[in-house]
Amino acid sequence: MFMDTTTDTKPAASLSSVTLEVSDVEEARRFYAAFGVDTHIRLRAREAQDTGFRGFTLALTVSGPATVDGFVAAAVDAGATVLKPAAKSLWGYGGVVRAPDGTIWKIATSSKKDTGPATREIDEFVLLLGVQDVKATKQFYADRGLSVGKSFGGKYAEFLPGEATAVKLALYKRRALAKDLGVPDDAADSHRIVLGGTAGAFADPDGFTWEPAASADHA
Repeated sequence: MFMDTTTDTKPAASLSSVTLEVSDVEEARRFYAAFGVDTHIRLRAREAQDTGFRGFTLALTVSGPATVDGFVAAAVDAGATVLKPAAKSLWGYGGVVRAPDGTIWKIATSSKKDTGPATREIDEFVLLLGVQDVKATKQFYADRGLSVGKSFGGKYAEFLPGEATAVKLALYKRRALAKDLGVPDDAADSHRIVLGGTAGAFADPDGFTWEPAASADHA
């Protein structure tokens, strides 16, 4: 498959924070601390009873299968539900869990065998948005200053992270993302996520809301 890439290393705009909207902030804070990702996300109170697929997943890329198992076990022990048990696949090894607040997390590695002991280190933290039209949404973000890092036609695209953040933003076809996560592609009432960045305040074509990074604070 043809892949477009860019050599630009200084995007004009980027994703700098991810804020999850949860009904119980303290409960969510305890869960994410036990899971080991509390430093990567922000939390905000919002009362709502949402059902259905929220249209995104947060993904952790780690060093090996044992580390995947460790994160999955920590999430389950803290109250998460397993959507896909960790297992080998053509691309590596990974599993999918749903946090008590409803957020879906994917933990994966490209390695099928461990080359060292399990750790609690995260190599890459990715926000993967499920969108209806990857090409159109990619262009929408490019017009707002985000620099494309990789692009596989109308199936997948990812943007270069900013210098001050470890969050990578990527786009995937919504239906394909739901299938990959093991959930039906039924729409939730809201995404329950707010993206903080340097591109200003706006909503993208699929309804994901952005706000200036300085206002995306912990609840």
